[in-house]
Order: sequence, then structure tokens, then C-alpha cells
Amino acid sequence: QVQLVESGGGLVQTGGSLRLSCAVSGLAFSNYVMAWFRQAPGKEREFAAAVGVGGSDTVYKDSVRFTIARDNAKNTVYLQIISLKPEDTADYYCAAKWAYRSTDAGQYDYWGQGTQVTVSS
Repeated sequence: QVQLVESGGGLVQTGGSLRLSCAVSGLAFSNYVMAWFRQAPGKEREFAAAVGVGGSDTVYKDSVRFTIARDNAKNTVYLQIISLKPEDTADYYCAAKWAYRSTDAGQYDYWGQGTQVTVSS
């Protein structure tokens, strides 16, 4: 059974930072591209960041404020966000897909339940 479990969300003030974690089980983690998406209230899910299987191949919505990293020994992927803004308020989801990196949510096979991030102004 594949499980992706996000953690690390919460209430943060504008300008603060957060590190989200996603612990993965039930699949060969090191063979999967990992990504973070987010969905704000009333909006569609959007891409945030993705990292290839080796960890060095990354792509971002915002490369200045977002950093994605993976630890294949711990089967965990992280998303660090700095200089948080109220518009970053959303549910953040991690996702996994086989092989090639993608920014398209429809390409991802497995999803977590999400962790909520709220940024107060």
C-alpha cells in the first residue's frame, strides 16, 4: 500500500518560513520523481516544485523562495518556503510519479492528503 504523508504545515506570519515534509512508503522511492503542488481556497491545484530521482534535477514555480530536496535514505521529500506571503496560503500536497519529471498534476500517480499552510498578514 502506497502512502504519502505530509507534515509541517501551520499558521505562519508574513515573511516567515516553513519546511514541509512528505514521508513515503510502499514504493521504490528512489525511482520516483517527487513533487509538491498546492491548492488555495477556490482555486485549482498548481505546481510548486519537483525533484528528479537523483535529487539534483529540480524545477520550480518560484525558484527564489522554494527549495525542494529529497532524502532517498529516509524516503522523504521536503519543501522549504521562505519569505512567506498571504498568497502562499493553501493546502500543500506531495505527489510521486515514475521516471520523468513533470509539472502536470495529471502525470502523477500517487498523492498525499495534504498539509495546510496559512500565512497571516
